[in-house]
Amino acid sequence: MKSFLFVMQKAAYGGSKVQEVLDQVLIASAFDQQVSMMLLDDAVYHLQKDQLSEQIACKDIAAIYRSLEIYDIENIYVEQESLTQRGLSQDALLIPVTLIKRQDIAATINRFDVVLSA
Repeated sequence: MKSFLFVMQKAAYGGSKVQEVLDQVLIASAFDQQVSMMLLDDAVYHLQKDQLSEQIACKDIAAIYRSLEIYDIENIYVEQESLTQRGLSQDALLIPVTLIKRQDIAATINRFDVVLSA
């Protein structure tokens, strides 16, 4: 079994790319791969509570994030500095995450067999 890390940096509702990556995450997990995610920069907004996606006529990705545990995707890494810069805290997030510091990103990435970035 290979370990996959999906690294996301783009805002949640900036186009179809985010939905495509989330679909890939679920597909990889469905094939019994070890899947983790890392959210950096504006991607931390994916996990913000009380998203109002219906107001911009977009599919609510919060439901997908809340279902990750069902797919045995338990390692969600979020860069602490990205949260802080955007005025968010861990309490403002939909699901439990592992906070990492910017200086630890490269070491975390290097632990995975396959890294996909979006």
